Amino acid sequence: MHSFKAVPVLVTGAGRGIGKRLAIGLAAKGARLGLLARSKAELDLCHLEIEHAGGSALRIRCDVGDYEQVCAALERMRVHFNSPVQILICAAALQGPIGPFVESSPKSWQEVIQSNLVGVMNACRAALPGMIERRSGKIIVLACGGASSGRPNFALYAATKAAVARFVESVAAEVSEHNVQVNCISPGDTYTHMTDQILAAGERAGWREIEHAEQTRLTGGTSPEKQLELVLFLASEASNHVTGRLIGVMDDWKKLKNGAITAEQYTLRRLQKN
Repeated sequence: MHSFKAVPVLVTGAGRGIGKRLAIGLAAKGARLGLLARSKAELDLCHLEIEHAGGSALRIRCDVGDYEQVCAALERMRVHFNSPVQILICAAALQGPIGPFVESSPKSWQEVIQSNLVGVMNACRAALPGMIERRSGKIIVLACGGASSGRPNFALYAATKAAVARFVESVAAEVSEHNVQVNCISPGDTYTHMTDQILAAGERAGWREIEHAEQTRLTGGTSPEKQLELVLFLASEASNHVTGRLIGVMDDWKKLKNGAITAEQYTLRRLQKN
């Protein structure tokens, strides 16, 4: 079993939602967490939960859309824990406008792209040089609904997630020879603030999305334990042969551990050639 004790892990979007759940889960495994978010109140709460459980975490207010802020955050982590980031988890994201694309505002496009896509690029650009130098590193990016198929009324969100998945696939190929693995995960339907945003949007979200959101609110969706289990695998040495992939929590990914299946099947959807 891979040990995460004292391993420096940076989580963007750690103030709430899936990012927060993963940060708390990794801290429980002994990792040293760098918590990145824009909201001080949300960071304080996540930090408090980790510290009360006996974990170790550093709060860093940061806008992932600002490259200089992200670089400064990594440096703060290195100084605080006396060790560079070994695992990066990119969970920061905005849902953006809900409704028909033709009714959306170009200003809202920029905000979503800056957070969901540029934010991931900034974090990877800041973390990769150190990982390449040490010849060791793991990057895990959340690519939620829209990464592998279209999502009406959520065009901007879906576009950024598909772009992130292709970005990860491309960068992973560039750094694989340096023993750095970069992957995407699809965490499944999960009750977060985004679920409430969908329900509040009503008809603008579309009936399918409303049904999914209502069911997710009722059941809680995919359990945090399932999400953490996949992240722990991708963050461990057991997954050194897996990179540039988009893997869903509900996929039969455990067969990757013993080589029963190959990682090649976990890619973005492609058109079949005739």
